Amino acid sequence: MLNKLHITAEDMIQQNGGRATAGRIGILAILLAEQQAMTHREIEQRLPGTLQLDRVTLYRALEWLVGKNLIHKVTSDDRVWRYHANREVHNTHQHAHFKCTCCAQVICLDDLTIERNWHLPTGYRFQEIELTVKGLCADCG
Repeated sequence: MLNKLHITAEDMIQQNGGRATAGRIGILAILLAEQQAMTHREIEQRLPGTLQLDRVTLYRALEWLVGKNLIHKVTSDDRVWRYHANREVHNTHQHAHFKCTCCAQVICLDDLTIERNWHLPTGYRFQEIELTVKGLCADCG
C-alpha cells in the first residue's frame, strides 16, 4: 500500500509543477497514509531509514508542500504545528479541525465547512480562518 501512496504522492507533486524529490514524495506519502494530522517529529520518526532528512530539510519540504496546497498545517494551543494531506487541492484550506484534549490527536472535520460571509470593518480583508473544536476522541472518550 505504501508503494501505491508513493506513486500517488509523486503524481500530485508533478501535477503541481514541482520537482518530485525523494523527500517530498516520502513525506507526502506518509501524510496520505494517516487519518490524523502529524507533527514534524512524528513525520521525522516515520521516515524510512533510507530517507533520513535533517530537520531543516524536512521543514523546508513541509513548507513547500504547504505552499503548493498539497498539505495544510494546523495550529494548536500547544504551539506545535501539525500537518495533514489535502486529498483535493484547495485554493485555501477552510474547514474545522478536532483536537482531543487528552491525547492531542488532531483530525480534519471536512464536513464542517466554515462560512466566511461576515461583514468586516471597512478596509479589512479576509485571508484565513482557523477553527478548532476541542473534546475527547473516540479512543479517549
